[in-house]
Amino acid sequence: MKICKLQTLKSLWTLRPPCRIFHGHPRVLVSDVHSQYKSVRRGEQEIPEYFNFASDVLDKWSEIEKAGKRPSNAAFWWVSGNGEEVKWSFEELGFLSRKVANMLTKICGLQKGDRVIVILPRIPEWWLVNVACIRTGIVLIPATSQLTAKDILYRLQASKAKCIITSDILAPAVDSVASECQFLKNKLMVSKGSREGWLNFNELYKNQSADHSCVKTKIQDSMITFFTSGTTGSPKMTGHSQGSLGFRPLLCERYWLDVAPTDTVWGITDTGWIVTSLTSVFDAWALGSCVFVHQLPQIESSVILNTLCSFPIDTMISAPTLYRMLVQNDLSSYKFKNLKHCLSGGEPLNPEVIDQWKSKTGLDIYEVYGQTETGIICSVSRGMKIKPGSMGKAAPPFDVQVVDKNANILPPGQQGEIAIRSKPIRPLGLFTEYLDNHKKTTESERGDFYITGDRGTMDEDGYFWFIGRDDDIIISSGYRIGPFEVENALIEHPAVAETAVVSSPDALRGEVEFVQELPKTVTGKIKRNELRAKEWGQM
Repeated sequence: MKICKLQTLKSLWTLRPPCRIFHGHPRVLVSDVHSQYKSVRRGEQEIPEYFNFASDVLDKWSEIEKAGKRPSNAAFWWVSGNGEEVKWSFEELGFLSRKVANMLTKICGLQKGDRVIVILPRIPEWWLVNVACIRTGIVLIPATSQLTAKDILYRLQASKAKCIITSDILAPAVDSVASECQFLKNKLMVSKGSREGWLNFNELYKNQSADHSCVKTKIQDSMITFFTSGTTGSPKMTGHSQGSLGFRPLLCERYWLDVAPTDTVWGITDTGWIVTSLTSVFDAWALGSCVFVHQLPQIESSVILNTLCSFPIDTMISAPTLYRMLVQNDLSSYKFKNLKHCLSGGEPLNPEVIDQWKSKTGLDIYEVYGQTETGIICSVSRGMKIKPGSMGKAAPPFDVQVVDKNANILPPGQQGEIAIRSKPIRPLGLFTEYLDNHKKTTESERGDFYITGDRGTMDEDGYFWFIGRDDDIIISSGYRIGPFEVENALIEHPAVAETAVVSSPDALRGEVEFVQELPKTVTGKIKRNELRAKEWGQM
């Protein structure tokens, strides 16, 4: 893997000021942790060979905190919804995560490079495991709690994970397939109770020493592996390095999340998604912000709205589905405590929902667009003009273009495939490879670009517009139709709860069918490939 020199980022850095001072804390700069990387951002120095997010970012914030140079804002704030509450400073986060690191290495015998699957809901232990894995060089594989036994078996066999960490709810599902997973050596259960064949996570880590030395990792060393959502086929293992997730926010400052040490950030997404790792681990903590978490056993509008009224949450990030739910409520009776920045990502957000949220709350929704393979590709940042329906401009350090089938860059307004320049230098932020799938990795590259598989256009102002997955584009009467455009029209009807438009083999032009329920992946995304296969008689 070639490591990017930051000459190409020099112009991008000028888009935002290098730091800002907060009233009441004149010594606190958003670039406190970033100051050592200023020369890298300016292209005056190469990206470092060695980097570890735990030691080079989290522990640095802990030092700043102890020196009294950070606002008295927690690093982590969790609420159960039933009165339970957990608050950690960066120092406490470090203390507890070192205990977990010792448990993983000394009790479970895991070493740098070993893989561990973590299937936990929104509970504090998920964050401790994240940081502990980074400290030890163990490769974390997050997964959603909605997985079935079949899904778990697939992931255990594909990843060859030596350890799995989950709750007592999913432990029986793991046990039903564990005998088919020869690489699995340890099963850790986060629970107050016990189960035969399982180690008790909470009891073990609390008895460990907090004396732990962070391993030395290179910036291209594996850190996290995500399974893709599987909307267009079997989930693929997508490898990310210390650099692609941990170092990227240090290069780009506040590029899309745009938060500071005084801010509290609430990411309302499942722990199995990459967006949770971005918003609630790397990007928020790189900027010294407080990560807020609500356990949310079930997503309910009233719970979300009451939480926004009860806690000083400055920034909220969620999938479009949540905003569609929230705007169905009478929002005039809710007074949000601190909310001033709303973001949406995961799927396109209908312009009508953006307008309704604005009219009911006075707040804009800023869209971001990304993939498991890339993190954030495009975003509408604060200060930018909002064009409803657009996913914004290219997010640093990516050079994003719309290209044709021969990887030629298309002019503004022409439809093509959204792509990221990956040659001659592969940018930080881009995944390393599809693990154990060289063919798929090769197929994702065309010419000098990584091809996202999404179709779109770019306008004269550099804003990108999503049309649909490349294999979702519908040909009707000679026209190329983007399903998102049709879905936007359908969702405006009050009788339509949600929509998914795919091609149908109609003899003349095709049709749209009304159904009671849409098939979805475990992460809640609509399985368009399954709908399409059904329409074309393949299921």
